[in-house]
Amino acid sequence: MLKYIILIILLFNTKVFCKELNFLTLRNDKVNLRQGPSFDYPVKIIYKKKFLPVIIQEKFDNFRKIKDHENNSGWIHISQLSKKKAALVLNDNTIIFNNDTIYSKPLARLEKGKLVMVKKCQLDWCKIKVDGYSGWVSKQNLWGKI
Repeated sequence: MLKYIILIILLFNTKVFCKELNFLTLRNDKVNLRQGPSFDYPVKIIYKKKFLPVIIQEKFDNFRKIKDHENNSGWIHISQLSKKKAALVLNDNTIIFNNDTIYSKPLARLEKGKLVMVKKCQLDWCKIKVDGYSGWVSKQNLWGKI
């Protein structure tokens, strides 16, 4: 009997065991983070960074509960969210390489918190574009939709 209960849980509630985070990015330069899932709720924070990555935690009607890189959470209307790939740099002096290996030519250094656009990702590396540079960064140095 216990086997069947576990099997039912696994089949119908796979999200319990899923470790992957669902990221989206902000669509506009000005996005309101609200205290609840309606325009009637007051604004907690006004984001002023287009393509800032956020984690989707919950869904209610046309609103999504999000969490940002500073652990602020609240509700954003879906019209203000995008599926564009972007990430924040996690570590100071993160190096952009010409190819997806540390043995290739270094192109530039990035500061912690820098927003980068992600073109594509492979196993351990992502090709990014930022400030006129295009190159490869290790995935472990990025937080966001990659």
